Amino acid sequence: MNSTIQASESQEPALTSLSHGGGCGCKIAPGVLSELLAQMPVSAPFANLLVGTETADDAAVYRLNDEQALIATTDFFMPVVDNPYDFGRIAATNALSDVYAMGGTPILALAIVGMPIKVLSPATIGEILRGGQSVCQNAGIPVAGGHSIDSVEPIYGLVALGLAHPDQIRRNSDAKVGDKLILTKPLGVGVFSAALKKGKLSDKGYETMIRSTTMLNKVGAELAKLPQVHALTDVTGFGLLGHAHEMARAANVCVRVSLKDVPLLDGVLELAQDGLVTGASGRNWASYGQHVEGIVQEDILWRNLLTDPQTSGGLLVACDPSIADQVLALARSFGHESAAIVGEVVAGQGTVEVV
Repeated sequence: MNSTIQASESQEPALTSLSHGGGCGCKIAPGVLSELLAQMPVSAPFANLLVGTETADDAAVYRLNDEQALIATTDFFMPVVDNPYDFGRIAATNALSDVYAMGGTPILALAIVGMPIKVLSPATIGEILRGGQSVCQNAGIPVAGGHSIDSVEPIYGLVALGLAHPDQIRRNSDAKVGDKLILTKPLGVGVFSAALKKGKLSDKGYETMIRSTTMLNKVGAELAKLPQVHALTDVTGFGLLGHAHEMARAANVCVRVSLKDVPLLDGVLELAQDGLVTGASGRNWASYGQHVEGIVQEDILWRNLLTDPQTSGGLLVACDPSIADQVLALARSFGHESAAIVGEVVAGQGTVEVV
């Protein structure tokens, strides 16, 4: 579907005009989120809770038995595109990513729906739900229920549940010194969304954006079967540097990012040079920039790209160097043609270095 097919055909406003932010760019800034979570009371220990809130990981994980662990997560946001079907697809793909990023396979989803029912028609809302359903069908799971409210801004997403063997859960905290870092999708979704809002994204650019944001991170479940893959996380609203920092902080290491090796969506660099960046880039840098060393301190262009909020972004993989080529080949077999080694893990104390 072309990006210009909008609800305006039925005298409805464009979806993105109804929201103050879109996609993962409307996440609460990481610094504010950390402050909020720090105020939460400490819960009593639960022996079977394998992953909670301690390391800002992608999902909660609860051991059911010696063979199964339940992965539970939720993700929702406001429109990043105006096409309702595409919005539903992007939101659902993004929500399921957290299960894959823990090394699991989704088993079912519940829909989260908040819509301005006096503004949007049932047909438009139905297209959003149909888009989400199509992605879940591709993942091989049902949308088994959900909850809806009348909301001022359009909101859609999923509760996603998945399963994995307890020994195959991949946390962001298990990266090891010497690991290679692999990114499975190119950066630039936030830049593309900013260009779309200003009417400066070409049809080809829109197609590139949709292809990236609707590609499921299924490879995560296969990567977790490799013992030499030590850590996984997905790159979303906090940008590459933000999620690299979460990995570095959780594992108490330094994540070194090689700028020349970071893949970008075609055309992103030119758009960023024209100033088409999101406000979330600045908020992200303000939250964790003090923990980042290297050339991005002075290079505003690349700082914006490395902090660019990725809606439904790729996986960041920390693995033993001996299987880096195998990881790349596996990622590409799942359609991630731009997968690349983007850095390494070195000794440090929760910092990121850009070289």
